Amino acid sequence: MLKRFNTLLILTAALVLSGCGIYSFTGASIPAEAKTVSVHYFPNNANLVNPLLSDQITNTLRDYFMNQTTLTGVDDNGDLAIEGEIVDYKTAPTAITGDQVAALNRLSITVNVRFYNRFDDSKNFEQKFTQYEDYSSNQDLNAVQNELVESICDKLCEDIFNKAVVNW
Repeated sequence: MLKRFNTLLILTAALVLSGCGIYSFTGASIPAEAKTVSVHYFPNNANLVNPLLSDQITNTLRDYFMNQTTLTGVDDNGDLAIEGEIVDYKTAPTAITGDQVAALNRLSITVNVRFYNRFDDSKNFEQKFTQYEDYSSNQDLNAVQNELVESICDKLCEDIFNKAVVNW
């Protein structure tokens, strides 16, 4: 009897979830008719330019959508489309000691993102996303920059993905 109940419960859950679009274990809710996603190159318009950042953000975002959804990546005119630009890249002191010396510095990256959903205009948005990582003032930014940027890009892409396709 318990086995039948569990089977019935699983079938019911599958029917409910399949009726409203594509769902995944990431929590993504994508229209069933959406098959493609396009992520346009993010130019770097920040005052301080990291020459590798445009490629890193663009590729990380593409990878995020490819790994977390069943959508196929296309260069242009995806059913879901993302474009934007890097608008800020800066480092600043965050924790000042009693000697007026920075104990921690913060590397921050801000991107402006435009998202388009071909099947539901109410999901379209334009929004700025900012993430950061702190590092010790004893460390040279050049020594830790790659690791910090990778972590920040991951956080930014998760934020963008959640805003675009996760309806929490």
